[in-house]
Amino acid sequence: MFIGSAEFDLLLPSDARSLKGKRAYVRPIVAALRKYEVAVAEVGHQELHGRTVIGVAAVAGDHGHVREILDACEHHMAGRPEVELLSSRRRLFGPEDD
Repeated sequence: MFIGSAEFDLLLPSDARSLKGKRAYVRPIVAALRKYEVAVAEVGHQELHGRTVIGVAAVAGDHGHVREILDACEHHMAGRPEVELLSSRRRLFGPEDD
């Protein structure tokens, strides 16, 4: 079993300067990423209105499939015109990891 995770640090548009405005951007992003059959949540910068970190996790039987899923999620995030992807970070755990 292989487990992969990714964090996407996002800059939100200038009109996301309230919790309600931020939520209007975060909710559709989370919903879109769920289509890749990953666990997804807002995991950072929750106190900042103009920034967010979205985390995803995937589990599969081989590392190649996990990488494909995370690649697709990152490509999706980079292609969203309403937000700017500032950085992404990945981790992959396999059977040899304790």
